[in-house]
Amino acid sequence: MADDTPAPNIPTLTEVITHAVPPLAARDALVAELQTKLAARAFVLAEGLMRSAFAEMEASLLERISANLRRELPEIIDATLREHLSAEEHN
Repeated sequence: MADDTPAPNIPTLTEVITHAVPPLAARDALVAELQTKLAARAFVLAEGLMRSAFAEMEASLLERISANLRRELPEIIDATLREHLSAEEHN
């Protein structure tokens, strides 16, 4: 006894793969879009890290320069005044 009911429409493996994988042009466009997004996000991250590093370096340099000026300026002023006053006494 043959069954006259139509067979269910079961896709073949080739049909599944054909529908799952986009055509080459679509894949290339997707890859290009993802590359652009990844590059933009990486640039934002790198820029943030550089800004932070530069801010830290700037703060460190400012602190070092200020410390050197506080330490050395009084000595320079003292030496300059003594030289000037000593020169006036000899005249």
